[in-house]
Amino acid sequence: MLTNKKFFMSLVVLGVLIISGWSAKNNQEHVVHAADQNLQELQAKINELEEKYQRLEDIEQIKQVKARYFRFVDEKKWTDLATLFTDDAKIIADGAEYPGGGPAFAKMIGDLVGDAPTVHHGHMPEIEIIDKDNAKAVWAMEDLLTFPDKKGSPPGHNGYGQYHETYRKVNGVWKISSMELTRFRMDPLKNWDPNTDPVTGK
Repeated sequence: MLTNKKFFMSLVVLGVLIISGWSAKNNQEHVVHAADQNLQELQAKINELEEKYQRLEDIEQIKQVKARYFRFVDEKKWTDLATLFTDDAKIIADGAEYPGGGPAFAKMIGDLVGDAPTVHHGHMPEIEIIDKDNAKAVWAMEDLLTFPDKKGSPPGHNGYGQYHETYRKVNGVWKISSMELTRFRMDPLKNWDPNTDPVTGK
């Protein structure tokens, strides 16, 4: 009788040990699974933050490109202006298309404006990153153009309108791949007399 009782107790102890071991193994697997799931969620958040950072970085670089566009025009830096465009850039201004991309457009503007004073402002950009190499934007604009006062020159104006543009990343650098300028209003201005100072007009 005592032997049977010891045998029974041994079975009970063995059963407890087996159940405890299974429970510990199950808990360990649960902890590992939970840790792996947390790691995956953390990596997904890191990837999301990296994508947001890259998007903001791209937007800032595109703003820099457009800021240089306005500055190079007003500083008469025509060679630098040309480098802001892709080789196949499509350029339209007030309904007229200018073939030849950035270099031809920069030369045309330089020949037309010469040393005449100009002022170009762009603001309120709506920039959309399409993918890692392409983007588009709409810019509000204002320009003040007073061409050299000579025969054949267009009339000066203070203009207001929009730029609709696309951009393409070339060798890691954002460039303007298309640009369409539409003016909504043009107030006439007297053209610049080349015999006067371009700043003071005297």
